[in-house]
Amino acid sequence: MHLHNLTLHDFGAYKGRQALDLRVKPKRPIVLIGGLNGCGKTTLLDAIQLVLYGPRARCSGRGNRSYENYLRESINRTADPNRGAELRLEFSITVEGRPRTYEVSRTWCVSGKQVRESLSVAVGGRHDETISETWAEHVEEILPLEVASLFFFDGEKVEQLADPQRAAGVIEAAVQSLLGVRAVEQLRTDLLALQRRQRLSQEDQGIIEQIRELKAKAQATAQEISDHSQHLEQATSHLDVAQAQLAKAERDFERAGGRLYEERRALEAAKDAAAQHLAHTQKALRNMAEGPLPLVLLRDQLTMLRKQAVREQEASEARQIVGALRTRDAWLINQLPDGVPDQVRAELKKKLAADRKTRSAKGKLAVDLSLPSGLAQKLSALEDMLQADTARMAELLQTADKTVHQLQQAERQLAAVPDEHRIKALIEKRQLAAEAVVVARATVHRHAAQVEEAKAHHRRLEADLERARQSQVRTLVREEEIRRVMAYAEKARGTLERFGEALLRKHISSLEVAVLRSFQALMRKNGLIKDLRIDTDKFTLSLTNRDDEPVDPARLSAGERQLLAISLLWGLAKVAGNRLPTVIDTPLGRLDSRHREHLVDRYFPHAGRQVLLLSTDEEIDEYLLGRLRPSIAHSYVLAHDDTTFTTRVAEGYWWTEGVLHAV
Repeated sequence: MHLHNLTLHDFGAYKGRQALDLRVKPKRPIVLIGGLNGCGKTTLLDAIQLVLYGPRARCSGRGNRSYENYLRESINRTADPNRGAELRLEFSITVEGRPRTYEVSRTWCVSGKQVRESLSVAVGGRHDETISETWAEHVEEILPLEVASLFFFDGEKVEQLADPQRAAGVIEAAVQSLLGVRAVEQLRTDLLALQRRQRLSQEDQGIIEQIRELKAKAQATAQEISDHSQHLEQATSHLDVAQAQLAKAERDFERAGGRLYEERRALEAAKDAAAQHLAHTQKALRNMAEGPLPLVLLRDQLTMLRKQAVREQEASEARQIVGALRTRDAWLINQLPDGVPDQVRAELKKKLAADRKTRSAKGKLAVDLSLPSGLAQKLSALEDMLQADTARMAELLQTADKTVHQLQQAERQLAAVPDEHRIKALIEKRQLAAEAVVVARATVHRHAAQVEEAKAHHRRLEADLERARQSQVRTLVREEEIRRVMAYAEKARGTLERFGEALLRKHISSLEVAVLRSFQALMRKNGLIKDLRIDTDKFTLSLTNRDDEPVDPARLSAGERQLLAISLLWGLAKVAGNRLPTVIDTPLGRLDSRHREHLVDRYFPHAGRQVLLLSTDEEIDEYLLGRLRPSIAHSYVLAHDDTTFTTRVAEGYWWTEGVLHAV
């Protein structure tokens, strides 16, 4: 089977008509589809299953909803429900050495309160009415649903196989359906039905009477089961009443302040703690008041004083500089050569004197308080201290307000606590209601046990009835034709049983080898697992390390169990001949970088003739894309619009031209 094209029209998050070319080439079996979480990757997997299997499809997003509700809610939110949605899948299979192309179109729309669905199938480009009407049976001949679930898998399927307790059921179903073992078992079941029909047609009077007695006893037991079931329903009803009364007693107890009564000691402790905390906070505030904090009231005056101290310090420094400049200027004049003209000397003296005069003016103040030197720095330090104390005081005041609120709340709750005399009757009423629930629950358990005992008796009678029928067939069949039919049927069943066992052993043996080789190819730890066995009865896995010691699959890491699950699916595909397309959704969770490289290099290119790989940007990243690129036939990116919550399909992938469409 080879998928050609998938078209989605207003399905799920996909707005409008979105098409994907799924055809692959030799040595390029992969169609890579990238999308962030919630962009619609799993919706593509659901679309393939829905278009093929309709109401029987195992869609991940369906849950417990009815098929009609699922179809209604699968129409894109921006689309007209009356126009509905459409899924179209084109694929081909090989029939008698020749390719046969199918195009399956499933459409539905909302009409009033109902959903109208239609299915159209074209074979070789021409509509086929007969196949369209019997498609549910026809598709089982092409790709049975049980088989499809093994090739169309997502994280949930891998999670099932990664759980050693749940993997056995999946392995059994896979071997039975995919490898033909179930067909053999079905033949044996059909032959058994034939044998039973022959037995029933030849019953004699004695065996008939025995069977009638057993049937009568079985009917009496069935009536007993019915009576006990009624008693169980009554007991269950009484239990519901008792539980309702207990709930009412609990509500009355709570309305009367019972919960506060039970929590009164904790409330008292909370009140004491709040009071103690408030006292500590108030003490801290008093301690701050004993320090420099009160000077905050004189902050403007302190600021003016600091500015005056700065001006006086600058004036003092200017006066000192003027004296030094006078000495320097006289020295400079004396250093002039004798050849300098007197006019130049006079001009230089004039400029130096003007400079000293300017600087001397700066040393004169309108107000001079003769403040001590260094006062400006001390006042700045005091300002910093006052700012810190102000912030601390605000924090303490906020804490005090909060603590006062807590203290008042605790006092109000304590005031609401009822006294013991008032609450005692409600406590006793609640206790009696709880005891009534215990008694009613014990009654329910007793009647449930009686129902189970009656059912066990009924099963024993049914077994006796079956043995009587078998005995009747073995002893009372007279006619040669019936004996011949019975003999050949029994012989055929035995042959089929042996054949089925041999076929199962053969497939299990091939599957063991395929799974082991796949697991060893994917594992980062070379030599961790030397051998792998599958029990033919329980279908459980057993692993052996290189020291021939058993390895419990449950003791493997989560990533190793996931690789083992993927190896099982890969092994099944190998044993089945890789004749079906494989769809893998979000495959790299819980795996480290080395294991991811192994999957990309050794599994994805060889998982099948056609592999649809649905990935996020963190799974197949830029590095792994480079390793996978030689095996990719097509790549797409799912571009999601977060404003309209819709998705469209663009060619390419992140880190290629597709990044332009994904933004």
